[in-house]
Amino acid sequence: QVQLVESGGGLVQPGGSLRLSCAASGSSFSSYAMGWYRQAPGKQRDLVAAITSGGSASYADSLKGRFTISRDNSRNTVYLQINSLEPEDTAVYYCNARRLIWAVTYDYWGQGTQVTVSS
Repeated sequence: QVQLVESGGGLVQPGGSLRLSCAASGSSFSSYAMGWYRQAPGKQRDLVAAITSGGSASYADSLKGRFTISRDNSRNTVYLQINSLEPEDTAVYYCNARRLIWAVTYDYWGQGTQVTVSS
């Protein structure tokens, strides 16, 4: 079992930056692939970035260049750095932990943190 708590969201002006954090409690954090998703009002939840247990990062094609995902296994935390924020980035950002054990996928979600980009 993994519990996830996101933080770092808020109101930011266009062009600004934010670093979101997701703190995990429970066992075996380093064994989980971690991801950041976002959901804008009236839209589906979409993948923003993911990082494997080994530290390999991947990004949604449309978001490459402004988003950076990283993890610190010693702190059981995954981060999402967002630069050059745009109003279209306004959404609730969710942290996800995923692990495959014996052909069973275990998925855990945080409660989300609101990011609002507005002048």
